[in-house]
Amino acid sequence: MFDIMGMMGKVKEAQAKIKETQARLVHLTAEGEAGAGMVKVLVNGDRKVMKIEMDESLVNASDKEMLSDLIVAATNKAMEAIDFKIKAEMKTATEGMIPNIPGMDLGSMFG
Repeated sequence: MFDIMGMMGKVKEAQAKIKETQARLVHLTAEGEAGAGMVKVLVNGDRKVMKIEMDESLVNASDKEMLSDLIVAATNKAMEAIDFKIKAEMKTATEGMIPNIPGMDLGSMFG
């Protein structure tokens, strides 16, 4: 027999754990780099760019387009890395709390 009250309790517990985990995500960081490390971008779990570092040799007016491309590439890599970390944190937070329902990917809710 299906225990709806037990299920509702699990859902409320999962919601509280998710909210708690989301509050901690801002403290996660990830770095992406491009141009063999000549450009580095640091982002946080709130998906905000925190820092951009670049090799001094790139700071040249004639290379503005290349520098822009490297910043974009490094930022995209950092965003991919932080998304991976966020999903891992959320999976850990909800593991075992919500039943595995075939065809329902709860991990996609957090990406």
